[in-house]
Amino acid sequence: MPLPDSGSLHAAPLISPPKERRRARAARRRAAAQLSLQADASRRVAARAQVEAERKEARSTHYLPRAGEPGPAALRSWSRFRVPTHQDTSAALAGAYPFLAEGGLGSEGVFVGQDLYSAASFVFDPWRLYQQGLITAPNAVLAGIVGSGKSALAKSLYTRSIAFGRRVYVVADPKGEHTSVAEAVGGRAIRLGHGLPARLNPLDAGYRAAGLSDAEWATQVSARRRDLVGALAETVLDRPLSPVEHTAIDVALRAAVASSEVPILPMVVERMLAPDTREDARLEEDGRMVAHALRRLVYGDLKGMFDAPSTVVFDPSLPMLSLDLSRVSESNTLMSVLMTCCSAWMESALQDPAGGQRWVVYDEAWRLIGHAALLRRMDAQWRLARHFGIANLLIVHKVTDLETGGDQGSMLRALASSLLANSETRIVYRQESDQIEATGRLLGMTGTERSLLPGLGTGQGLWKIKERSFVVQHQLHPAELEMFDTRARMG
Repeated sequence: MPLPDSGSLHAAPLISPPKERRRARAARRRAAAQLSLQADASRRVAARAQVEAERKEARSTHYLPRAGEPGPAALRSWSRFRVPTHQDTSAALAGAYPFLAEGGLGSEGVFVGQDLYSAASFVFDPWRLYQQGLITAPNAVLAGIVGSGKSALAKSLYTRSIAFGRRVYVVADPKGEHTSVAEAVGGRAIRLGHGLPARLNPLDAGYRAAGLSDAEWATQVSARRRDLVGALAETVLDRPLSPVEHTAIDVALRAAVASSEVPILPMVVERMLAPDTREDARLEEDGRMVAHALRRLVYGDLKGMFDAPSTVVFDPSLPMLSLDLSRVSESNTLMSVLMTCCSAWMESALQDPAGGQRWVVYDEAWRLIGHAALLRRMDAQWRLARHFGIANLLIVHKVTDLETGGDQGSMLRALASSLLANSETRIVYRQESDQIEATGRLLGMTGTERSLLPGLGTGQGLWKIKERSFVVQHQLHPAELEMFDTRARMG
């Protein structure tokens, strides 16, 4: 069979020409664009329909007029409804408007000034706060840099308290600035120092409280004399006494008391340096260092104040007593010795159950931190404050002064920390910026409280009373301002 002519065969093309491919792509793009336009149009129609439906619903809804429904009984018109003024206590309103300001300490006590957050009067009285259960320790620590107004606050606190029947004992006044205050309120300032006629006999029997029998009084006097002479020796030696030295003091003291109705310190020194009897032969050797330490108070550079019978009388019935140490402020040892004597002197009055409530003030307390014997005596007074009915006030420049007495873990540091721990009222005036962190750490301050300290003005203080905090502006009467001014010499 013959094959067909090759010229009559036509094969279909396997690949579309480029022109046809471009047409197909263009057609697909046009179709996609058309579909997108249709979808957009459908969405717009649906959106317009939804808006129209909402407008129709809004037009069909009935709203009250802006001024309320007409008529006096409608009770919806602001112009006709009147609410009477409501008055209530701050304790009740604090529930409706919390976190605005502290409610305060009440109105019973000594007026201090103005609470800067609530604009209310701020009063403070440790005895009233203790009776109300707000604090358990009546002691206070007051810290502030020079010129911040802390001295004026301390003076106004205790002088205003005198009107409430309280008395004031200023155990330490290194600058003599409480002397004029004591005389102005009818009290007395005892000035001690080189060249002054006043003498303070450490072996005085002291004030006798009513109701003590002769035996109780003799025992109390003997114990006070023994403790005081030992504390004086420790202060001068700057170390604790050994048991042998305590025995030497006891033996010499008994001999001095037996030989005179009014024993004085030179008798004890002479007895220790030159024993009279053979059985006291070891007294000279065992108490040699103590004898020479006490001799310094009688014949050495500290003489002139403890070597004769007392020329001043401690009268606890006066409204105020102050120990003026401005003439001995150059010697920390002599100042601590004087304060130890005066503190023991006042203790006899503090132990009187009928003595009443008293402020005991320690000014410029940074000078006391390095003396263990005095710190121990102060620590005992801080712990027994409720028993004695007293409120101790410790005045320092900065709270970290309490850490300067010794190394971490030392007895001095522990005693100073105990004073702060037993003071539930901490008043902090302006502090330098480098003291903020340490002050906040020692007092457990919040970040907000710490940020306040550098910007406090004169007379403004942060009061931390247990767990409560206040920022108070101290206010003074013009007469108080003139009497309490410590800038007279600079003026």
